[in-house]
Amino acid sequence: MAGQKKLVLISGRAYPELAEQVASELGAELVPTDARTFANGELYARFDESVRGSDAFVIQSHTNPINEWLMEQLIIVDALKRASAKRITVVAPFYPYSRQDKKGRGREPISARLVADLFKTAGADRIMSVDLHAPQIQGFFDGPLDHLFAMPVLLAHFEKHLNRDDLTVVSPDMGRVRVADVWSDRLGAPLAIIHKRRDPSVANQASVHGIVGDVKDRWCLMVDDMIDTGGTISKAAEALKQAGARGVTIAATHAIFSGKATEYLSADFIDQVVVTDTLPVPAEKRFDKLTVLPIAPLLAKAIHEVFEDGSVTSMFEGAA
Repeated sequence: MAGQKKLVLISGRAYPELAEQVASELGAELVPTDARTFANGELYARFDESVRGSDAFVIQSHTNPINEWLMEQLIIVDALKRASAKRITVVAPFYPYSRQDKKGRGREPISARLVADLFKTAGADRIMSVDLHAPQIQGFFDGPLDHLFAMPVLLAHFEKHLNRDDLTVVSPDMGRVRVADVWSDRLGAPLAIIHKRRDPSVANQASVHGIVGDVKDRWCLMVDDMIDTGGTISKAAEALKQAGARGVTIAATHAIFSGKATEYLSADFIDQVVVTDTLPVPAEKRFDKLTVLPIAPLLAKAIHEVFEDGSVTSMFEGAA
């Protein structure tokens, strides 16, 4: 007679606190893992207990140094495969290389597809991620990819802390209009769009060329999937204030916060910044206007649904 299915949670070393929070939400424990880096930079991982026949979830947040943590997750997946885990799910709250999802110019890689291929080759049966930069990444992986949305987490916060009477939802660029439109419907607020241009040869820089929609005397909620250096979104916030916006709140799922992000986001023309903790936000990157919301309950619920062969989609009906 077949034994009962076994849930196994394994954490990489990038952000163990998140994995511990997920485990706590599930009433489970992380599998003790001997993960280390050798003197020459090579990575190693071995589990201190049997994972044979298990339903394993490998939780890793791809923060800096992103290549090291990606490689560590691949090695953990390979170790699980060779230890006879029955099913392996990669839990990558922030999908690495997600901005390299297409060829914008000739002779460029599609690195997001390469990452999916690496996970598949390592032995992953499934991927779980939050707010992919581009929806087509779901099709890069040859297997189920659970695309979770942080919108319910963020919305719950804003429904308590924002006045809808003079609220306008703002898309920071044309690529986020569809998501901002859903936010607009959910909050019953009008939509405005920032028109900006990027130089494809220069990373993390964009110029604002105009605002479509009325923002004068309105409180603007600008929604995006990630904040990296903060330069682009701070320029957009400045443009909103120059157009007469009464206040600007920025909402984003992934707080990468590279370089001078904290300095940019602390500027006078930004009133609030609200993010989730899909990536670690250490004390030195925090500032007075910042609110960090926990993503662990969302991840735990999705893991529970997958483990119990329930419906992940049902968690997000109408979310996007």
